[in-house]
Amino acid sequence: MRHRYITLAALLLVLAGMTTLVSYSVTLYRLFCQVTGANGTTRRVAALDVAPSARMVTVYFDTSVAPGMPWRFAPVQRSVRMHLGEDRLVFFSAENLSDQPVTGHATFNVTPSKAGIYFKKIQCFCFTEERLGPHKRVEMPVDFFVDPKLATDPDTSDVDEITLSYTFFRSKVDAVPRDLARFGKPDAATGGKLFAENCSACHAADHNGVGPALAGVVGRRAGSEAGFAYSAALRGSGIVWNAQTLDRWLAGPQAMVPGAAMPVHVGDAAERRDIVAYLASLRGTGS
Repeated sequence: MRHRYITLAALLLVLAGMTTLVSYSVTLYRLFCQVTGANGTTRRVAALDVAPSARMVTVYFDTSVAPGMPWRFAPVQRSVRMHLGEDRLVFFSAENLSDQPVTGHATFNVTPSKAGIYFKKIQCFCFTEERLGPHKRVEMPVDFFVDPKLATDPDTSDVDEITLSYTFFRSKVDAVPRDLARFGKPDAATGGKLFAENCSACHAADHNGVGPALAGVVGRRAGSEAGFAYSAALRGSGIVWNAQTLDRWLAGPQAMVPGAAMPVHVGDAAERRDIVAYLASLRGTGS
């Protein structure tokens, strides 16, 4: 009789283990894909951590929506030509065609699938559940790069074209979504408030301080404001400030220009867009 109880207990333990494994199988498989790049799953990273190489690759963008998802979803640009190791910011538009707010989540992959492990996203709407109000339209950023190791891996050295694909599904989970309204039209007034919170301790529009004067910064060559002692790294960077370069700079100054002196970064893409809109509004009023 004792052996029967032992056998029954062992069977129940095995059954509990199998049930737990099945319950978490989707999560575990997703984690496996993120680590290995299996099935073309891209990698998520905190910042650009490699130097650009001369090798170039063309990245195409493909979008779709699942049945029952009342959104229009499309890339703003169909493709980009870029260097391996180059940080790129691209946009996708989403429009809710229904009369109700809709929460969705995006699945994604790249083809050829063997390139997935080298396709790295810094920021993406696909990381979270996203809510869009009725008849609202937004442009959502994706910040990414392709690791130069793609060119040195014998399995991927022949890859010179990659397609990044997204499909938006209507969300059925209970997680609190983020509101896609944060990706609405850049707001210079909001950017001015964010600038005051994040940047005004070092920067002013009309005079140099801890940082250089920023009026007229859009269109200006980095490291060229008269009377300010820039780091050698920024002076020699060759950067011209525009919406894209300012966004990259605010996202991670040292990642963009190793050796740069600026210690502050702004992690939220929507906040960066508003700050850049504010900086653009300062044209013609500087020193």
